[in-house]
Amino acid sequence: MGGPAGRTVRGGRGAAGDDSQLPPRQRAGLLRLPQQPAVPSELTDTVAGLGRILSYTPSYQNGPALRPLDVPDHALPPEPLRAIYEVQPLTDAGFTGKGQTIVVFAFDGFNQADLDKFAQTYQLPKFTPEVVGGMPEQRSGEATMDLQVAHAIAPDARKVLVNARTTVDGGGTYVKIAQLMESVDRQFPGAVWSLSIGWGCDRMITAADLAPIRAAISTAATHGTTVFDASGDLAGLECKRGHDWSAPPGPSDVGLDAVASLPEVTNVGGTTLTTDDQYRWLAEHAWSDGPLTQGSGGGVSSLFDRPIWQSGVANANNSVRRLTPDVAAVADSSTGAVIVVNQQLVVGGGTSQAAPLWAGIAAVVNQYLLAHGGRQLGEFNPMLYRLRAGAARPGFHDITLGTNAVAVAQPGHDMVTGLGSPSVYNLAQNILDAQRSPR
Repeated sequence: MGGPAGRTVRGGRGAAGDDSQLPPRQRAGLLRLPQQPAVPSELTDTVAGLGRILSYTPSYQNGPALRPLDVPDHALPPEPLRAIYEVQPLTDAGFTGKGQTIVVFAFDGFNQADLDKFAQTYQLPKFTPEVVGGMPEQRSGEATMDLQVAHAIAPDARKVLVNARTTVDGGGTYVKIAQLMESVDRQFPGAVWSLSIGWGCDRMITAADLAPIRAAISTAATHGTTVFDASGDLAGLECKRGHDWSAPPGPSDVGLDAVASLPEVTNVGGTTLTTDDQYRWLAEHAWSDGPLTQGSGGGVSSLFDRPIWQSGVANANNSVRRLTPDVAAVADSSTGAVIVVNQQLVVGGGTSQAAPLWAGIAAVVNQYLLAHGGRQLGEFNPMLYRLRAGAARPGFHDITLGTNAVAVAQPGHDMVTGLGSPSVYNLAQNILDAQRSPR
């Protein structure tokens, strides 16, 4: 679900090269980014512009066609990423995820040299994730991105990579997933989990198929574990996987990632971010790339009834089923986080960037809560929707622009960006208030 966009960048504190000693804003100007194709001057009399051939456009599209105002240099180093979502006030107070564990479930592995360069470039603590199940041979950059994004937000949290490749080898996938989760829960009780894996379309299975996974996650939640899962990058068309990709999308493609639709999982959608030139948050809208049929996943679960904590959320079709996503964060690779892949600074993207970002946030918030007499988040959704109903401070950026293939972003909860993206400092205080308040 997403991954490094392949755009190379340069810069960052401590980076090798002549630019490493420049002030931050000057260094930022040295980022190497792609430009729009230009017509050679000798052909301007006969060629008006350059484009590309598209086989189709989405059959269902709502809302305005939006172009981001962007972020400086189209890339977010760790410190600006923390500042944008107001994690930095907690980090400055010493809440950096210390004592917490972030577990990333992935199909691919990482190169330690990339993690070392990321930490060195941005003056973060060096980290070597513990690997469970053996290092996967594949190196797509997905696990690398997940680990680095989580580290950017919670640099002192322990990182663990779980090889989930075995869950799709042979039959019994959902039983294998549950067994893997049970094992991880025993090894790392109370950890924060980040899932960026598509384990099938919800419309192709039954709720009974997911019962073992649901039980495993519910048990882990009693130990303090919080689970974040990427909503998917097909704009609400997660059931399109396996079809002819050249065919236009249709009603049979509408659906959710099966595990992401579980009520016990906090489902994370994606946004495009806008900041000022000092990386101060200005706006976000739903991430959508219509011509590529990409964007924030979301929609109505085919498997699970509406949980009681989601009963106050309105939706256009008055469904009595679970609605996704629950929250969102930046996923557009034109405004994404800087990571290191194959020793190159590149920009990540996809909702699989947003999920580990939230996992890092949860690790920081957990440390803050425990230090102030609170308790770990555990199953997070009931608290999130409780705060939506009323809190002393604005804990979410409500995202009201943009669309995916099934819904339009609107005030309050929507099936593109959920409750919105976080204002973490306020959110942490609101959660602590709620934990202290009997209800």
